[in-house]
Amino acid sequence: MYAIVETGGKQIRVEIGSRIFVEKLDAEVGKTVTLDKVLLVGDKALKVGTPYVAGATVVAKVEKQGLSRKIRVFKYKAKANEHKTIGHRQPYTCLVVESINL
Repeated sequence: MYAIVETGGKQIRVEIGSRIFVEKLDAEVGKTVTLDKVLLVGDKALKVGTPYVAGATVVAKVEKQGLSRKIRVFKYKAKANEHKTIGHRQPYTCLVVESINL
């Protein structure tokens, strides 16, 4: 059984036991999170929502909160002797999917 959920403006395909990285959620490590924006549930029969499947939820456990790798952003303006380097680390939440409920 699998499902497609929407979180953080992205759509992610999940299965029971899968580990997913999503945009940072306000939840402590070890707590459970319920994702209720389920777009599709695939089993023997496929259920597609319009836009969401009614009554379907995905329960996941928060494994860790962290920061992704640093990316370097270089801004440059030609002929103006202007340049600037900054870095950015995007926060994320790692979830382990426990169950998919219909």
